[in-house]
Amino acid sequence: MNLQAKRKGQINVVLHDQENPNTLKSYEITHNKDQRFRFIDQAFSSYIGMETLKHTLKEIYAKVLVNRKREEEGLKVEQQMLHMLFKGNPGTGKTSIAREIARLFHQMNLLSKGHLIEAERADLVGEYIGHTAQKTRDLIKKAMGGVLFIDEAYSLGRGGEKDFGKEAIDTLVKHMEDYHQDFVLILAGYPNEMDHFLFLNPGLKSRFPIIVDFKDYTVDELLEIAQIITERKQYELTQSAYFKFRNHLRELQDLQKDNFSNGRYVRNKVEEAIRRQALRLVATNRFGAKDLVSLKPEDFDFKNETYP
Repeated sequence: MNLQAKRKGQINVVLHDQENPNTLKSYEITHNKDQRFRFIDQAFSSYIGMETLKHTLKEIYAKVLVNRKREEEGLKVEQQMLHMLFKGNPGTGKTSIAREIARLFHQMNLLSKGHLIEAERADLVGEYIGHTAQKTRDLIKKAMGGVLFIDEAYSLGRGGEKDFGKEAIDTLVKHMEDYHQDFVLILAGYPNEMDHFLFLNPGLKSRFPIIVDFKDYTVDELLEIAQIITERKQYELTQSAYFKFRNHLRELQDLQKDNFSNGRYVRNKVEEAIRRQALRLVATNRFGAKDLVSLKPEDFDFKNETYP
């Protein structure tokens, strides 16, 4: 389930299908001059407001087509460097987009497999000298032909001079250059932390030609997400429940906390409301058609919540 609130020119993604996370979509790549980029538009049809990223992907595919023509003419062809940096708060869809990009690059014949390997600090950093480099190399080997996605990548640089995280960074930098023909690395995390992270290794920043900023959702967008989720689950928000949720989200927005989980928070609160609605219906023994689909204000509990 990919849900996207409308925001022109900014990247925002909410949810990926948790039940079928590895389901591959099929996008037809055609060389008709009017349809060459249609498969990219199809891939992001449910992610409205991603024009900047879609434009970058179209540039990448245009380079693929031009390289084929250059090969036919016996001209020099250089492999594109496609490593990326994702900067954004939780719940803005960084993992879902990484998975989509892996599929698209496979269809563009830029990656031989198109799979996504998700990793975090514990998957790379070892417990003794030499262990980290080997763990990191093994993970890169597993990701060959696809995308290695490392969330909260800045955690690799938080342990000080004697921490093995730096060894992981150095190993990644080396292999980014050596295996870029069939390997894409995407590092993700909070914006400020990622900016600092790039200075931990002199060659790190220059190896990420594509940087994507994932913006937080507005209150209206979060409410639209809530309505999409409820509709797809065949529920509906009553008007009073809608206004209660809206007022709560406005209060959260005013707090301006860094750890607000955006679309993920909305999804969790809707699922919690559905459970509370079920308990209410059983307690009152009311199972009419309208009762079964309506989420009421009492189904949304924000009283004991200091922050999501």
